[in-house]
Amino acid sequence: MTLLKAQALIKKNVSLKKYSTFGIGGPAAYFSEVKSLEDLIVSLKFAKEQNIRVFVLGKGSNILFDDRGYNGLVILNKIQTVDFDGSEVTASAGYSFALLGIQTSRKNFSGLEFASGIPGSVGGAIFMNAGASGSDVSKVLKEATFIDDELNICTLSSKALGFSYRTSMFQKKNFVIVSGCFSLSTSDTARDRQKGDLKRRFDTQPYKEKSAGCAFRNPEEKSAGFLIEKSYLKGKNIGGAYVSEKHANFIVNKGGASSTDVLQLIELVKNEILLRHNIELECELRYIPYE
Repeated sequence: MTLLKAQALIKKNVSLKKYSTFGIGGPAAYFSEVKSLEDLIVSLKFAKEQNIRVFVLGKGSNILFDDRGYNGLVILNKIQTVDFDGSEVTASAGYSFALLGIQTSRKNFSGLEFASGIPGSVGGAIFMNAGASGSDVSKVLKEATFIDDELNICTLSSKALGFSYRTSMFQKKNFVIVSGCFSLSTSDTARDRQKGDLKRRFDTQPYKEKSAGCAFRNPEEKSAGFLIEKSYLKGKNIGGAYVSEKHANFIVNKGGASSTDVLQLIELVKNEILLRHNIELECELRYIPYE
């Protein structure tokens, strides 16, 4: 790694608010925006040499940054490539997952229709095993390429990635996802299904408000949104953080919400659901602590 390359890439004390769909977060001690695999590796080497934490950021749609920021290096992944090979499509981790769902369905490929309503990156979708409308990433991902702890570039099949509901092995490892290869099927009705899925989500979810997507994972008994609504918590707020009136499983920032507001509202909802229904909700959004 050339020192000059790292110096050109790495910035200091960059506010994270505009990089999160929540619009919440203090400054990152170090920040880099990468547009190539080389830039990504340079940034990771910098963090390794400085012995600092790393958080790789995509669309910022499923995270809550701390008001104090992040005491480490935040890497904004802007590597955006897509390659079609028959019914297989390989997209870089920084590529829009929603756009990928639209593009594949327009080509009459089926499997990623659900993606068009998920406002995250391909890397984030693989990391979370994102899903909707009865499908998820694990059902269509053939393999993923990633950078391991020693900065080696590795590829594993979907079956080796430890997928389960909203979970993958990447949540337990410090690996950085580079790309995903999806195996699709052909269908003349893929575009219609994609548009239908997207319309349902726009009709039922608060897309025009600042949120981080669904706040809680759905328990086996009932959906989290159903439980929260039946507990009369729609519209409940702490500071600027509110339980959405449109969809109870969304917490929205109506203006000036802090990470503390959101975390306290999450705890209030969890406690109320446990008290009323004897069900312990599990967070789906990721809180990224300061250190």
